[in-house]
Amino acid sequence: MISFNDNEDIDLEEYRNFSITPYYRHFFSKKYAQGFFVEGFGMLNSTKNEYVFDSFTNQSVQDDKNYVDFALGVSIGAKFVTKRGFIAEFYFGIGRNLFNNSNLEVVGRGGISIGFKL
Repeated sequence: MISFNDNEDIDLEEYRNFSITPYYRHFFSKKYAQGFFVEGFGMLNSTKNEYVFDSFTNQSVQDDKNYVDFALGVSIGAKFVTKRGFIAEFYFGIGRNLFNNSNLEVVGRGGISIGFKL
C-alpha cells in the first residue's frame, strides 16, 4: 500500500506526507484469504513537524523539518466474500516508529473496503 498527502492546509502539528506499507496477513479460516486475520506490517513513512515541544523551556518551538522513519506494527481485521462475489473488509492496527526523534512515535493503520469479485 502506498499513500500520499500533499495538503498543507491541515491544522495539525504534524501529518504523514508519504508512506509505503508492506504487510503479511495470516487468516484464521479454511477458505483462502477470507475470515478474520492478524497482520504484521512495516511502514516507511515521511512526516513534517511544524512544532516540537521543548521540555527545557516548556514551550512549542517552530521546527519545519521533514522526518523519514520506519515503523513496525500489528493489525487485526476481517475479510468476507459472499457466494455472489461481494467483498467487505475492515482492519485497524497500530505501530511504532523505530529511528527518528520526531513527535510522531505511534502510527496508525486502518481501512474499510467494499468491492465485487468477478
